[in-house]
Amino acid sequence: MKIQKVSADNQAKVYALLRQAFPGSNYEATLVEKLHQNKRPIHDWVCIHRNKAIAYIAFSNAFHGNLLCGLHLAPMAVAPDLQKQGIGTELLNFALRQAEIISQPLFVLGKPAYYKKFGFEPCQQPVCPFDKNNRHFLGLRNSSKHSFTIGYEAEFTAASMVSSKPASTENVKAKNQGGRNQNRRRR
Repeated sequence: MKIQKVSADNQAKVYALLRQAFPGSNYEATLVEKLHQNKRPIHDWVCIHRNKAIAYIAFSNAFHGNLLCGLHLAPMAVAPDLQKQGIGTELLNFALRQAEIISQPLFVLGKPAYYKKFGFEPCQQPVCPFDKNNRHFLGLRNSSKHSFTIGYEAEFTAASMVSSKPASTENVKAKNQGGRNQNRRRR
């Protein structure tokens, strides 16, 4: 198993993994494809085993208005047949140690019990537009004290317009759930 930066050579493998990990939805694969196509700043890594992508993690810019205020962790995926084996945990721990990530405020919309193991804490501020009452919105190194709605790259909205299912609060939450069903959508 080898963790490496995503490159043009392995992008197709990443998109295939995202389609496999999120059955019935093209949202995550479309999102990452659009971020790559539009050359958005994205920090992403893939775990390769036997020439196959088995896990993926991405961080994209988070905004306060037009100002950069941190990074969003999304999406994160592990091949369904390899979940609950610590691969996602290993990949997330690896990413959190990288120079591009280690000093940035981080935000994730996901299962609090899973992400708290990595130091994420519930956010009062900023407000996540995809999560009523910020119940599943967490931050790491977040020092925001004033109220604002956090922004995402435009591709988060654009991907929902071309995917098979539009992004809803439940779909966005489901993509970062952690644990055995971290890649399964809530219905």
